[in-house]
Amino acid sequence: SRAYSLVDSSQVSTFLISILLIVYGSFRSLNMDFENQDKEKENSSAAGSFNGNSTNNSIQTIDSTQALFLPIGASVSLLVMFFFFDSVQVVFTICTAVLATIAFAFLLLPMCQYLTRPCSPQNKISFGCCGRFTAAELLSFSLSVMLVLIWVLTGHWLLMDALAMGLCVAMIAFVRLPSLKVSCLLLSGLLIYDVFWVFFSAYIFNSNVMVKVATQPADNPLDVLSRKLHLGPNVGRDVPRLSLPGKLVFPSSTGSHFSMLGIGDIVMPGLLLCFVLRYDNYKKQANSDSCGAPGPGNISGRMQKVSYFHCTLIGYFVGLLTATVASRIHRAAQPALLYLVPFTLLPLLTMAYLKGDLRRMWSEPFHSKSSSSRFLEV
Repeated sequence: SRAYSLVDSSQVSTFLISILLIVYGSFRSLNMDFENQDKEKENSSAAGSFNGNSTNNSIQTIDSTQALFLPIGASVSLLVMFFFFDSVQVVFTICTAVLATIAFAFLLLPMCQYLTRPCSPQNKISFGCCGRFTAAELLSFSLSVMLVLIWVLTGHWLLMDALAMGLCVAMIAFVRLPSLKVSCLLLSGLLIYDVFWVFFSAYIFNSNVMVKVATQPADNPLDVLSRKLHLGPNVGRDVPRLSLPGKLVFPSSTGSHFSMLGIGDIVMPGLLLCFVLRYDNYKKQANSDSCGAPGPGNISGRMQKVSYFHCTLIGYFVGLLTATVASRIHRAAQPALLYLVPFTLLPLLTMAYLKGDLRRMWSEPFHSKSSSSRFLEV
């Protein structure tokens, strides 16, 4: 089936949405750092001493071991979905729907905070063992649950895209790369993973494993439930099969084809963009603390003004453009990371070497210091 063809004019929409998701997720992550720093300052002031373990436990930092084994774990998961999809599709659909609900609620939270600020205090409401939540959090979660239910009932691609966007932003915001070394290990391993399962899996499994898993629809849980409970032929049988939100899809102008980009092709480069944004902020604070000390003498002032975030973001756009051109030339699905990883990592490594930051970015995890300036110029 060519219903999810990667070769389509709607790829322009994919470019814009993926870049917006990366930028928004990176800045949400940076804002979370600022909020955690403020809480640490408040706790240290109240307790009279600094508690270094007061960071947000919900943030997951990937270390070198996890970066090396993540492609292996992803390969195992891909094979399980390829061979046993019919057996696990309902469980996988329910788990995906739950995660998408939480992620989309996180995506909606700033808007809900803005809407509820004039009419309600920010005091948290207790729900017993479930925890305490603000009115904005309850509103965002309610809207997210409503959207997931409508998606289950209709299976519309636009609602699936909305859930996939929430997953992208949440993963970029809550997962951190601590150093350039870990970034290179992770992205290089995923590049090999992507290339193998797109280009070479057909020689072993007689099918393109990556494309088949990405485009295979799942049975609707409502249909499965109606059959299990014997509710009758007219109950729950009109609901469509669901295409899971592991990708962004956009229809062509004729509506006969969809362009597709996996969320991994957004999230993994997005983690690198998030890392360099945090490093730009870290370096800006360090320069302000040292009274604006100039950089190395062999680097022009114009080069010093170019941020790592801008450099890597431009590389991501060029990589996406190259992947699209390659897919049109070869008329086949392309592993996007084959183009995204070199076009993001190589310019970043080159610029870090020229600026003299490569050693510090490579092996020394940084901890952004509290600063009176909460905004980074972009």
